[in-house]
Amino acid sequence: MNTVKIIALKRDRKRLLEHLQDSSLVHIRHKEEVEEGFERTDTSAQLNQFDRNILLTEQALKILDRTSPDKKGILGAFKGSKEVDPDYVGRLSASSAKIIGICQKILDLDKQRVDIAAERIRIKAASAQLEPWSDLDIPMNTPDSAASAVFIGSFPSYYDDTSLSETLAEEAPDLVFEYELLYSSSNQTCAVICTPLSQKEEAENVLRSMGFTRPLNPTSKTPKVKMQKYRERDKELEAKLEKTEKDIAGYVGYREDIRDIQDYFQMRSEKYKVISELDQTKHVFILYGYVPEEDCEKLQEMCEKAVTCVVEFGPAGDDAPVKLKNNSFTSPAESIVTMYSPPSHSDVDPTPVLAFFFYFFFGMMFSDAGYGLLMIIATTLMLKILKPDKKMHDNLKLFQYCGIFTVFWGLVFGSIFGDAPAVIYKMVTGNEITMQQMLPWPTLDTQKDALTIMILSIGLGLVHILVGMGCKFYVCWKEKQYAQALFDTGLWMTMLIGFAVLGAGIAALPVLVYVGGGISAASALGLVLTQGREKKGIFGKIIGGVASLYDITSYISDLLSYSRLLALGLTTGVMAQVFNMLSTLMGTSVFGIIFMIVIFIAGHAITIGLNALGSYVHTMRLQYVEMFSKFYEGGGRLFEPFSPGSKNFKVKKQK
Repeated sequence: MNTVKIIALKRDRKRLLEHLQDSSLVHIRHKEEVEEGFERTDTSAQLNQFDRNILLTEQALKILDRTSPDKKGILGAFKGSKEVDPDYVGRLSASSAKIIGICQKILDLDKQRVDIAAERIRIKAASAQLEPWSDLDIPMNTPDSAASAVFIGSFPSYYDDTSLSETLAEEAPDLVFEYELLYSSSNQTCAVICTPLSQKEEAENVLRSMGFTRPLNPTSKTPKVKMQKYRERDKELEAKLEKTEKDIAGYVGYREDIRDIQDYFQMRSEKYKVISELDQTKHVFILYGYVPEEDCEKLQEMCEKAVTCVVEFGPAGDDAPVKLKNNSFTSPAESIVTMYSPPSHSDVDPTPVLAFFFYFFFGMMFSDAGYGLLMIIATTLMLKILKPDKKMHDNLKLFQYCGIFTVFWGLVFGSIFGDAPAVIYKMVTGNEITMQQMLPWPTLDTQKDALTIMILSIGLGLVHILVGMGCKFYVCWKEKQYAQALFDTGLWMTMLIGFAVLGAGIAALPVLVYVGGGISAASALGLVLTQGREKKGIFGKIIGGVASLYDITSYISDLLSYSRLLALGLTTGVMAQVFNMLSTLMGTSVFGIIFMIVIFIAGHAITIGLNALGSYVHTMRLQYVEMFSKFYEGGGRLFEPFSPGSKNFKVKKQK
């Protein structure tokens, strides 16, 4: 990675920035101090406006999607951006005001829709409150007459004619009253009560003691009339709501234009962020950035061809971003590395090592040739037909390679949609047969050969850990930390190798017991003598060295983690066989064949979904926890070039 400094005339700023943005070659470098005699432009107002427009388009798209969902289908997420000619951006600029105006209209209509819906809710609530009063044939705010006091309201409990009369008589024996019950429930009783005007105060006190309350919003019309008006208003609002939603749906045809305008303002936002980083005078400006070493010549030619400028390159420091460079086989696994943390300048890029083991372990866990073949076919078709963007392309390639290794391990374990070939053979001929008998090569049965596969899993785990430790050895040696390389890493590597040889001797060749034991003992002695070298005093050095041997438990724990290779592989095979068995329960009748097809497809779809996810997660765990912990620090930052940043379209490269 190199630094780059571009000096050009201010009148050429727009042209040069457009070329740099289209080329995606330069990572803009933030420089705290401003060169003497230069200044920087405050673009916060423009950026705020762009952000508001982007937010406006996002909100408008959400409203359109809610009103009329975009029918892209499942495969739509894999499809790449459309390609447009360079003049298309200019046309977007000319139409931006119109599209933003449409977005604002969509938001205004949605606000109307929300307001209408809220008013309908209020009307329904008010109508529900009037429902108990539907039999009242006088207004709810009917005043007292010349001789009588009128009380219209409700009690917070149940009363019938008898209980209400008895309660009133008990509370006020001298009170003269007449009443009519309109509605009664377990927690409410609505009533109209009349008393002589001379007893109004006494009646109020009695009713208050019984929890009597008047309606909160008494009307000057009868409840029936008011409820009818509510119903009429609700119908008006319903019609208005339908019209509003129809008006919103009328803008669905602008959905693609809104997406493009969103990309346009995102492009402008990216450009104005760069403008705020430029050192400028009245006539010239300076741009600072990082560029990969292999792109320096290309960048210089492009800049000098576009405008009159000076391009200067220099060495980058440790704070420079990192751009991963890998071949077509390993580059799909870069996303796995960056998901953990990009490498720093002191790290080695773990992608090549991770890629092989990721594909290898995923295949061993998924371990079915039929499933792997489906993965290969599906990813190949999507790559050919949909032509996805780079990120999605790499993800599909990742699973394509995983599918290849899944086929390999499926053939090793004799699993093709579980034991589907053997099951079909038995249905056709009536004769029992196993997958091991059908396949012309020797296979491992995940159930019968579980111990063998367990040993194989631990052995592969040992290789995986040793590769990680080998990377640590290389990093230390490159940094001239020879003691750390030889003593802290090398001795542990030889000890693990010694244990492996010792285990092989116990299992197969007794003479290897002495070889492995000797290597392990020598390594242990070396660790005792060297691991306490930072301690003070001979006693501290010895104690530190002896205590370091306790780390062997950590390595044993790491190795046992690889038993998940067996566990996941066994799970895939057993689930597939169970569904194969279930599919044959109804025999070979017409109904039985239909039943078999349905159960076979549904069952294997479930198996693929669950075990593919499990294989992905557990394979990633083996990389992050077991291998990366041995050598990888991370903490770097990725090379993120100044680019259009658009999602919906990409501009064709000019030749």
